[in-house]
Amino acid sequence: MPEQSAAHEAITTDVVAHLANLARIALTPEEIEKLTGELGAIVDSVAKVSEVATPDVPATSHPIPLTNVFRPDVPGETLTTEQALAGAPEHDGSRFKVSAILGEEQ
Repeated sequence: MPEQSAAHEAITTDVVAHLANLARIALTPEEIEKLTGELGAIVDSVAKVSEVATPDVPATSHPIPLTNVFRPDVPGETLTTEQALAGAPEHDGSRFKVSAILGEEQ
């Protein structure tokens, strides 16, 4: 069996069952067993990352720096009312007309 960390050993079926109860999630014994292993692996992975995440390593949310690319918000050419309504199946001359969608009541 692979060596387990102390953090992984803290994740037991009793802990998973307790967490499920707190979260109001009904789990079968099989699901508890499966989640015990999965949560243990997650805890081990976080522990490994914590080992190398020293204070001299800056925290990142993405592997490369990201910046937003903005352009000036300048209005351009717009459609006239007639152009916008030209392809509409129904309109009243100044607005689109659409049927109400209310479900079964109609």
